[in-house]
Amino acid sequence: MRATLRWAHSDLRTHRGEALFLVLATVGVVTSLLLAAALFGYATNPWERVFTQSRGAHVSIHTGPSDDAARLAGLTGVESVAGPYPTASTSVASRGARASVELRGTTERPDVGRPLLVSGRWLDPGRPDGVVLESSLARALLAEPGDVLTLPGGASALTVLGVADSPEPRYRQGEQPGLAWALPSAVPRTGSDGGQVIGLRLTDPGDTDYAVQRAVTVLGAGAVREVATWQQARAEAQGDDRLLGQILGLFGLGALVAAGLAVHGAIGTRIRGHLRDISILKAIGFTPGQVMRVFLLQHLAYALLGAMAAAGLIQALGSGLPGRLGDAVGVWQGLPGHAATLVVVPVGVVLFIGATTGLAAWRAGRVPPVPVPRTAAPAGGRLSGLARRALGLRLPPALVLGWHKAFARRPRSLGTIARLALPLTLIVVAMSAWTTIDRFHRTPEEMGLAAALTVRADDGLSDAAARALLARRPEVAAAYPGVEVAALVPGQTATIALRGLGTRTDPYPYTLAEGRPARGSDEAVAGQGLLDLLDVRVGDWVRMTVSGRPQILHIVGRSIEPENAGRVISTSLDTLRENDAGLRPTLYQVRLRDGADPQRVAAELNAAAGHGQLDVHTVTNPADGLSPLRSVVIGLLGVLALIGLVDLLTGIGGALRESERDLLAFKAIGLSPRQITAITVTATGCTVGAAVAVSLALGLPLAHWLIDAQGRSSGIGAGIAQAPSAVALTAFGATVLLGALAVAALPATRASRRRLADTMSAVA
Repeated sequence: MRATLRWAHSDLRTHRGEALFLVLATVGVVTSLLLAAALFGYATNPWERVFTQSRGAHVSIHTGPSDDAARLAGLTGVESVAGPYPTASTSVASRGARASVELRGTTERPDVGRPLLVSGRWLDPGRPDGVVLESSLARALLAEPGDVLTLPGGASALTVLGVADSPEPRYRQGEQPGLAWALPSAVPRTGSDGGQVIGLRLTDPGDTDYAVQRAVTVLGAGAVREVATWQQARAEAQGDDRLLGQILGLFGLGALVAAGLAVHGAIGTRIRGHLRDISILKAIGFTPGQVMRVFLLQHLAYALLGAMAAAGLIQALGSGLPGRLGDAVGVWQGLPGHAATLVVVPVGVVLFIGATTGLAAWRAGRVPPVPVPRTAAPAGGRLSGLARRALGLRLPPALVLGWHKAFARRPRSLGTIARLALPLTLIVVAMSAWTTIDRFHRTPEEMGLAAALTVRADDGLSDAAARALLARRPEVAAAYPGVEVAALVPGQTATIALRGLGTRTDPYPYTLAEGRPARGSDEAVAGQGLLDLLDVRVGDWVRMTVSGRPQILHIVGRSIEPENAGRVISTSLDTLRENDAGLRPTLYQVRLRDGADPQRVAAELNAAAGHGQLDVHTVTNPADGLSPLRSVVIGLLGVLALIGLVDLLTGIGGALRESERDLLAFKAIGLSPRQITAITVTATGCTVGAAVAVSLALGLPLAHWLIDAQGRSSGIGAGIAQAPSAVALTAFGATVLLGALAVAALPATRASRRRLADTMSAVA
């Protein structure tokens, strides 16, 4: 045991850089995997906690004010109900922020979908103007208990009594109104779009679709305005956090595989360079198992140190991490499975590194106790005919011999190229993801975000007056009138967004990924989420129900649709008016001129209209929720670069040790030290150049497939992937190649200037 420890200690002193690499790489890999686990937990568990504690409704159905929604309590499979409660749609303003709101009338906190008070208190009959805000709405309004909310027109106001968590769909600016509970006496007089809502809690959540069908059959399709299910609310609550977790997990696993291969290659190179030392260990009594344990335990100790450091770092920093990552880790640390994950992930990483180390250490155990004399043939093999012809053309010998040295041993060369290409491929994928996110900000019109503002006009403002207000602003390039209504899908199991924007003479500029624009009557374009929901394709006809009236549309194109999880079908306002002649615009999608600031224009439009005549919001960019990804990607790129650097150093060191006999031959034929250095540098450049070419050939299509697959699963749709520019890829390849040449220059120079006696001793 003492001899084993002394050998391990001596090896550590000789290979400090490799030991530091393994520790740092393990820290990066374990950290990324733990952050991925935290984001997955943060994406799902808070909503599930609220849903469980509040006994959330599995189905929420909005109907007209005169419909008998209470009959749904007698449906088979309904365990209990909440409501029906009167509702009214309006908008409120607080501290300069404005939001659309659904006021829901109730006197007591319901048993189903019970709001969980976060601050303040519940409704008080002594305060008829009091409201309790859902927490996401309160955050958007910067409101807290005691604040006053202004209603349109400024004639009345509401006072915030409390803030509560709810499992219902959260407030999303321009897409989903926020929820506010008020006394029934306050609801009818505060909004013009009155109705009622009932929540159904089912005995079996798996029967949600069947329950919706039964409810629509009982009430009638004309009575149902909107249907929301618990699956939709959960998916919306997970949002970008789940995507961040998937990206972190993908890169973490990729870095783990790259680190394992790097360790395997480093140990294999060390074994080839220390055959004499291993033979001596066996000659003095070491068994093959003991030799294996020397390498295995040594590298397991490095990996264990890195894994423990990463786990301790995540546990210590916790919610101290910046932004959403800190929130995710803080919530994750309070979840039941936190302790198990904190142990399982590091242990799994250590075991994987141990497995790759064991495969290489097994080769060390097979080294014979008596060294086998090396062959007298050059390590690189005989020159190929192509190399000899190149020398005959008087090409520089350093270039020809370097190229020959890089690819003479094909299995070993291919292994080195593969180990270098893996981290480089992941870097190319990360660059593509970064470029795609930048595309959402740089050219949003190409990503389904042609409009920068969404404007909703007050009921007292006519269409002509609203257009005139918008046309006064010089920053406004176009304003497209439209409506958005909820429509029942075939089978009556869910509602989708039916949108009519623009006219046939002035159509809205949808971003199409396939098909063509909707030009004729009854033509429409749809998002990927809707196509998947209805199991239809471009070219099919779909039938839906809007306020009891059938609407049949021909899908002629698929649009990039970042809103409502892509469950949107869009046509022109003229097409919807053919089915309802009295339809008037309720919103305007405003496209701004280049260089205009949407935030400033929205504030000026709100101020110019006055008295709440216009409710102006900037269009939400889905890439805004991925802002934490940038710092995470930078950290992962650092880990991948470190892994690639160690792979490179391993390859250079192994090549120099194996070419010591060649060094004697090069000096014998009269090559100068500078030419000998150039041979090694050229060989390194050829190997790295091949790895860069492989990473580009694999990384670009892999990134395109991964990004489009994520787009399809999120409902936005395929066609959003953006490859890095040729300039960026050229800079990437040049940086990697020049960096590799610089790294190879120093050891190659030192090797070429070694004394002849030292070289002969090493060869002997």
